[in-house]
Amino acid sequence: MDIVNRLTELSKNLYWAWHPECVKVFRDIDQELWREVNHNPIEFLNRLAKDILQDKFKDPTKFSQLSDRLNDLHEYLKACEIWGARQAGPLRVQPVAYFSAEFALHESLPIYSGGLGALAGDHLKAASDLGIPIVGIGLAYSHGYFFQSLDAEGWQEEHYFTTSDTLLPIELAKNEFGQPLRICVHTESYQIWIGIWLVHVGRNLLLLLDSNVEGNSNEDKNLTNKLYGGDKHTRLLQELILGVGGMLALKALGITPSVIHLNEGHSAFACLKFAHMLMERDGQAFENIFETAASQIVFTTHTAVPAGHDDFSPESLLKVLNPLRTQLGISENKLLELGRVDPKNNKEKFSMTVLASKMSRHRNAVSFLHCRLTKAMWNKLWPTTNQNDVPFQYITNGVHICTWLSEPMADLYNNYLGPRWKESMNDPSSWNSIENIEDKELWKKDQKLKSHLVEYIDRAIHKQENAREHSEIENEYARQAKLDPEVLTIGIARRFASYKRMDLLFTDIARLERIVNNPDKPVQLIFAGKAHPQDIEAKHVIQMVFRFTRDPQFIGKIVFIENYDMNVCRHLVQGVDAWISNPRKPLEASGTSGQKVAMNGGLNISVLDGWWAQAYDGANGFAIGKGSEHSNLEHQDYIDAEALYEVLEKEVIPLFYDRTEDGIPHGWVARQKHALRTLTWRFSACRMVMDYTLGCYLPAAGGLTSSVTTDVRLFKEACYMPDFERKT
Repeated sequence: MDIVNRLTELSKNLYWAWHPECVKVFRDIDQELWREVNHNPIEFLNRLAKDILQDKFKDPTKFSQLSDRLNDLHEYLKACEIWGARQAGPLRVQPVAYFSAEFALHESLPIYSGGLGALAGDHLKAASDLGIPIVGIGLAYSHGYFFQSLDAEGWQEEHYFTTSDTLLPIELAKNEFGQPLRICVHTESYQIWIGIWLVHVGRNLLLLLDSNVEGNSNEDKNLTNKLYGGDKHTRLLQELILGVGGMLALKALGITPSVIHLNEGHSAFACLKFAHMLMERDGQAFENIFETAASQIVFTTHTAVPAGHDDFSPESLLKVLNPLRTQLGISENKLLELGRVDPKNNKEKFSMTVLASKMSRHRNAVSFLHCRLTKAMWNKLWPTTNQNDVPFQYITNGVHICTWLSEPMADLYNNYLGPRWKESMNDPSSWNSIENIEDKELWKKDQKLKSHLVEYIDRAIHKQENAREHSEIENEYARQAKLDPEVLTIGIARRFASYKRMDLLFTDIARLERIVNNPDKPVQLIFAGKAHPQDIEAKHVIQMVFRFTRDPQFIGKIVFIENYDMNVCRHLVQGVDAWISNPRKPLEASGTSGQKVAMNGGLNISVLDGWWAQAYDGANGFAIGKGSEHSNLEHQDYIDAEALYEVLEKEVIPLFYDRTEDGIPHGWVARQKHALRTLTWRFSACRMVMDYTLGCYLPAAGGLTSSVTTDVRLFKEACYMPDFERKT
């Protein structure tokens, strides 16, 4: 096999995306080009001449490294002695079908917007590592979400680019005759043809559905162009394609799932199509097959904000779903009742969350507090049930460690936890060795990562300013805005939504100015994040932050990095000293960015909401306030802003700058070690997928008669208490 074929084979499976040694093979060929193509190996190889590639690998060492990485991939794919083989036998016969509107697998595949996609991508990767057979189903957004830039006034502008199929790590699904495989979804008045793209994610597969195929009108070809784009009708058709089209795609590929997992309500139409397929299989009517279908469906809700739950008018819904309704053999009223809290209220809209809740028997929120809120929100679906008994459990979100862990920290783990630490990382006792790390060694790693971040931020700011129409003042800004690697560096990066309160630090400008410009203990803040194109309020918040970055008293102390994506996120979570998260409690369902920071040695400064309410123990980070909630939102924001300033001034900043003669903040490092030891294993995606497997997938597949078997108990006793076993 020649060099080009070897590199191409390695690039075609996204396994490389969470194995830095594979990334190094590509990066070492041409680092500048690798950065220019946004770390996309397919485009990277297309841009390089074959003779150049052959010449690069004349060095026997480089050739050997490439061969080793291919061997690693082959060994990974055929490995048998893995957790899923021992614990999830039924799923190896019929896999889990995992539906999500977005998947964040790598920045080179822009089919995600934020946390929901990051969670879905990490879920697929962790399932692959564990050997849990999962087939993902999503949409092929040729324009992605959007590329963000800010104009000279700081106003967010959205740019959409068409990605070339030939430059993505995807391949077209074909039939036995070598022709593109097509499926067809029907509305009341016409049909929509759908193509299927395949993405190899380690041991698992992701199907991406694409309406941009011949036979469709120009309007329908554009249906899957943009993530969360278009009007209500476009969203309805997208969700028809995702749910109904997803089930048809599985069938066309000969995949019979034992479990349907809905990651949010966007794909809830899959429940109806799944029921129809069971009706055809068993020759049963809808009412007789309903419970059978529901028992095999898992529904995960993430949204704590009512506006985040999709709903549609009865008229528009029926125009799209009447063909499927006819197949199900149910009346229009019966169909509409499935999506209404009050089945008899003819004016109530059809809710995708209600449909998913009614047609699933395994329902979960994504943290303890979110479960409490979810029970309160949806108690109305079970009006005679006590709120505490509303049938939602919780499985706390986690992050895929190998995707987000920096190479220097991975080296540290290898040295102190052992080279096989990944295989035992869910055992909390295996992390005790973290305490053996010398303070000086951890601090040096930390500062090295921050220096890399500062260099990255400097390049990003210059790139932003060069792309912006700027004056001489703007040029001067680019020169002045360079960060200092010796200064306490805090990241504040997430989606700009009102409840996330990205402007909370600006409540008292004079106080903030004193904090960042303290001559002895300065602070620098890195902001990043996108606002939804239609969220004008959030765009104004971004504009406000931008203007403060230009304020003379904050230049070089506050910066904003445009186009927050996986690449920007990776740099931030690996390099900051600390991370601020200040949502309005209890609206943060879980949050995962802080989990990524923790595994890299950064400390969290967060409101006691979402995952942090379960994680904080007084010594593994910092809490903003005491966890109180107020009905008056202005008062809540005031109280939390005061608490944020106070924790920075009295705890975070003094601890960071409390140095001994060797220049090391031993108190800070002690807190870092405690965070690494208590948080990384517990909030990993592997732990999360294990919880789903034992608590949802196996019961849904009929593999367990109860949620706990002898094997599960042994696993629990050896490692941890799974979320689904905890009382809520």
